[in-house]
Amino acid sequence: MEKKVKIFKALSDKNRLLIIDMLSCGELCACDIMDGLELTQPTISHHMKILQNAGLVNLKKNGKWTIYSLNKEIFNDLCDFINHLSSYKENCICEKVVKTKCGKD
Repeated sequence: MEKKVKIFKALSDKNRLLIIDMLSCGELCACDIMDGLELTQPTISHHMKILQNAGLVNLKKNGKWTIYSLNKEIFNDLCDFINHLSSYKENCICEKVVKTKCGKD
């Protein structure tokens, strides 16, 4: 669960969501992201480090360039997790909640 929390924290920033959106179209270098979002290189580096630490972004070196891409496996797992949260489950955590509140019992 801690990994999921880290992922959601990484996604809780507007600029990082915009970066994810840009990377959904394919691989990009930091300079492309900088130009697209009109952010400084240190700001891009900060956001990319957070996304990378959460496992959302892959990077590869190409000479002096760093190329970023989405970690699609993590995004697929995240979609599965969100679907799991919104579906009926046997032995759900809510079974432990007293159901006498709000006129339920």
